[in-house]
Amino acid sequence: MPLGPSNSSNGQTPATQQLSSVGNPRFNVIVVGVAASLICLIGLRQFSDIIAPLFLAINLMITAYPLHSWLVRKGAPSWLSAMVVSLTVFAVLIAMVAGLVWSVTEMIGILPQYADEFNALYRQIEQFAVNTLNFDGAAMSKMLASLDPTRFIGAATSVLSASSSLLALIGVILAAIVFMAMDTPGLERRMVLLNENRSRIAAGIGNFAHGVRRYWLVTTVFGLIVAVFDAVALAIMGVPLVVVWGIFSFLTNYIPNIGFVIGLIPPTVVALFANGWQSAVLVILLYSVLNFVIQTIIQPRFAGESVGVTPTVSFASLLLWASVLGGMGTLLALPMTLLVKSLIIDLDPRARWINALIASDSKDAEPPDEYQPGDDD
Repeated sequence: MPLGPSNSSNGQTPATQQLSSVGNPRFNVIVVGVAASLICLIGLRQFSDIIAPLFLAINLMITAYPLHSWLVRKGAPSWLSAMVVSLTVFAVLIAMVAGLVWSVTEMIGILPQYADEFNALYRQIEQFAVNTLNFDGAAMSKMLASLDPTRFIGAATSVLSASSSLLALIGVILAAIVFMAMDTPGLERRMVLLNENRSRIAAGIGNFAHGVRRYWLVTTVFGLIVAVFDAVALAIMGVPLVVVWGIFSFLTNYIPNIGFVIGLIPPTVVALFANGWQSAVLVILLYSVLNFVIQTIIQPRFAGESVGVTPTVSFASLLLWASVLGGMGTLLALPMTLLVKSLIIDLDPRARWINALIASDSKDAEPPDEYQPGDDD
């Protein structure tokens, strides 16, 4: 005879009733996960001036690490190979910053040379709008006045005026590279120990390192290809400063999705002033075709699974990390997404289902073959 009320009629045990009384556990986990993610993003934004350059330094050292391994295999002392790697990264970083500063400086210098062409274009647009489209002359003049080229010069000059913050940023990156170079000789041993104790975490870090290395190398190679084609085509069309536009196109290629648009605007403006609107339209068509063929069709075939997310997620990550990390977030958007994917989503077999929504390959949603429900590290 039962000693108390029984719940066997509805098939619920006392433990199930207690769990139900505090709400849906899956919903609670989702709410806690979203709240934790927001807190992490707010923290990253608060310390973005430190985190962004440190993460860029980590990316650079990961990309250059195969050089260290190759030198060690050839018999070089570990400390010497680490020094060579750090100096190589220094040289690449300084060259890219110098190229960016030089490109912006050349843009600032050439715009005043086309003041007469700009004034003529200004009058043509105003006459067409007033005489053909019947726009109000005063309103049209006021709107066109906002397109004064001195405004563009001022905007470009403001980029250079921020050189002190740029130097501080570079200083943080260089200092981080120095200390990472000191840690490089013992890195392999540390990864072996990590693999012995937390094999899944070690695998996640290895996947991230492989993916981010492949991403930067492929982006660099195809950025060079696009820059060469751009420079050659602009030279054939007679657009001034083809070397500047080639370098600028190469550097903006590191910004996913919208980088080619940023690299397109300056040569289009110069082509408009120097050779007319037909040349400007041709530049737009040229850049669009090259970007579509090389970066949209060919490059993903070589990039493979370097990041492994869909184009929509790639664009969303650009917006997210730009808002969190500022300007450097546009550069680090895909590596940051790869870090989250490798160490949070791919690492936990129970979370790999998210890859069905974000991964470029649906197979990433499948748990590892050796995984059994209830397994943990």
